[in-house]
Amino acid sequence: MSNTCFHCLEPIPLGFTQHVEFNHQAQPVCCLGCQAVAEAIIQGGMTDYYKFRTEAAGKVKELIPEQLAMFKSYDDEDIQADFITGQDEQAELLLSIEGISCAACAWLIEKQLLSLAGIIRVDVNTSTHRALIHWHRPSIKLSQIIESLAKIGYQAYPFQADEEEHQKKQVAKSYIRRLGVAGLMTMQVMMFAFAMYFGMFSGMDEDFELYFRWISFSLATPVILYSAMPFLVNAVRGLKAKQLNMDLPVSLAIFGAYAASSWATFFETGEVYFESICMFTFLLLLGKYLEFRARLKATEFTANLQKLLPLTARLANDDGEEKIIAAKRLKLNDLILIKPGETIPADGIVIKGRTTVDESMMTGEHQAVGKKQRDQVFAGTINHDGVITVQINQVGQNTLLNQIVTLQHQALASRPRIAEVTDKVAQWFVALLLIFASITAVIWYQIDPSHAFWITIAVLVATCPCALSLSVPTGLTCSVANLTQKGVLIKKAHVLETLTKIDTIAFDKTGTLTEGRFTILNSRFYPAQLPKQFDESHLLALAHVLELHSEHPIAKAFIQSGAEKQIAINPADVQHIEIHTGLGITAEYRGYHVAIGQNAWFDEIETSCQVVLYVDKKAVASFELSDKVRDHAEQLIRYCDEQHIQSHILTGDSSEAGNKLADSLAIKHLQVGCTPSDKQRHVETIRDSGHVIAMVGDGVNDSPVFNSAHLSIAMASGADISKNTADVVLLNSDLNALQQLHQISLKTRRIIKQNLALSLCYNGSVLPLAAMGLVPPWAAAIGMSASSIIVITNSLRLLKV
Repeated sequence: MSNTCFHCLEPIPLGFTQHVEFNHQAQPVCCLGCQAVAEAIIQGGMTDYYKFRTEAAGKVKELIPEQLAMFKSYDDEDIQADFITGQDEQAELLLSIEGISCAACAWLIEKQLLSLAGIIRVDVNTSTHRALIHWHRPSIKLSQIIESLAKIGYQAYPFQADEEEHQKKQVAKSYIRRLGVAGLMTMQVMMFAFAMYFGMFSGMDEDFELYFRWISFSLATPVILYSAMPFLVNAVRGLKAKQLNMDLPVSLAIFGAYAASSWATFFETGEVYFESICMFTFLLLLGKYLEFRARLKATEFTANLQKLLPLTARLANDDGEEKIIAAKRLKLNDLILIKPGETIPADGIVIKGRTTVDESMMTGEHQAVGKKQRDQVFAGTINHDGVITVQINQVGQNTLLNQIVTLQHQALASRPRIAEVTDKVAQWFVALLLIFASITAVIWYQIDPSHAFWITIAVLVATCPCALSLSVPTGLTCSVANLTQKGVLIKKAHVLETLTKIDTIAFDKTGTLTEGRFTILNSRFYPAQLPKQFDESHLLALAHVLELHSEHPIAKAFIQSGAEKQIAINPADVQHIEIHTGLGITAEYRGYHVAIGQNAWFDEIETSCQVVLYVDKKAVASFELSDKVRDHAEQLIRYCDEQHIQSHILTGDSSEAGNKLADSLAIKHLQVGCTPSDKQRHVETIRDSGHVIAMVGDGVNDSPVFNSAHLSIAMASGADISKNTADVVLLNSDLNALQQLHQISLKTRRIIKQNLALSLCYNGSVLPLAAMGLVPPWAAAIGMSASSIIVITNSLRLLKV
């Protein structure tokens, strides 16, 4: 007997002796799951699967109660509304199926489903791993369909295409239909054109020639009124908006030639060129379609992001029971249960359990992130190995995932200055093209009237600045998509352009160059200034209560110190709390004025401490904190030096920590003890001296200075206000992403320059050739489409940086 599994061809574990009967022989299997699937296939009369398969089947797991419950949840009408279409009792569903490896798999799936009552039709696509199923709703439930596939070893779930993808599919179908009409009619018209051409030499009867003209007119008309209509619609739309767009010269060429040929047909005078019109339209559409397909790659990542959200969620009731509901029905403060391997359906706070979460789809960081109580988790991320209970705090468009998609669309929608300039140049180019084409027509009508018309059309088409108009937006789109994959969120359109110009970069210290995960290294108390009511444990507890009101990373060192366990302070006794940005926190406690914050705020002591606790404006305790330097900080500063970008540290910390950090990173420019206004003035001084400066920070006190810098970059681990103000957010809080951001911006500028040079060289060289009659209309159409495709293909290189 073989030592490999009959179904999945994997090794059989020692001691496992189960088998199935196939062709009157006992065939070994490696597990109960493979045994159940193989028996279902054999008993269902589908043994041909094992004869014709070209690859091994995937290893099968037994269905567990949780999977069966998930299958049942798909019968909920609210859930089905997201992915089932159809009228009355006829339903249509697209399933994504895991485990399809060859044509035999498709055959097996179709045969298994068609054996079920109520299944009308099944179409399996082996390249996309999807199956389109038509069935009679009253006869069978969706959960039964999915369960039947699971029984033969295929995991299936509904495919939910977002609206954007649906629209793109519709556009693609429209292109194909128009191409089909244009291609079919072109072949037919060409036959009559050849007949008329050869008839000129053999003396064709005039009646036959006229008949062929009318047939050609009839065949070309659908091409003009259907296939070529988008060019005319876009041209008219541009004229209504008082703009000259790229489709105007193309429309003039196509519809002008059609009008001239129709005139010749109706009045039986002159030449007809219906075959050229049809071929010309077909070539233009083919180029546009290839361009469309290439541009889809640039927006692929955003579309994938939108598919990350699951359809269902496990609602945890107060009595401990689970209820599976549609994820879109989740509300704020709902409690949901997330099991290992499941995708988190909404943003929330972990209130029970510990786990690790894969956040790579948003941050680009593939190392799992540990999560415990009070930690934030995000929709679309994947729970790894623990069971956690999450309280929802953001749903719908407010989740981080949807905000990323929205901000990316906004960044691409707002046009940078170079794109606006390019668009204006393209409009002027179209205007000059129309003038030049008119001059060409007049001159050629003097030289050779029979060729004047087609030479003018060649000029209009060959020099259409489509490639010029695509040069900038395709480059920016590819760059933004690539950066989002790396965990860099671009919020403003000017970012990539500004980055290429910066010569100075200023860093906040805490939470930016350092991790901002403070621990109390040393505490000192000053009994001489200490009121009798206070002892050391009382002061630690007081510091803990005050820091609860701060978002600064330093506050976490006191919050997590466990000081509240030593002595309890009633929060009601701490009143009139006031936060002083960049300085600290003040309050009233049992008649005393208490404060915690910078050294020398009220009373100066030794400089090694970062935080001082004051009672009645006298220092009663000081705290020396330790903070780890971020990974890649030294590498980033070295890169800035190589790029001749001057580095500065602007920190509110007045202790020796700033000097130590500057020395370790070899940063020469350091400002310590800065208030937010000090940082702002320092950046404005650098800016006003002619430098282009970027500011990198993470805290509340960094938001004012962000507005003074040419470019602002926030760490995702920082305060919300800094992320809202910034031009760029580093979703993985990784300083290495700054180097990647700068490198991609430089390559983007280089590729955009290449695109502009390619398009201008093409237009500049083809214009005189077309005007001299050396470029026929069909070659002009190919040249225009080819130049656009070359520009887009060049831009797609940015996806692989």
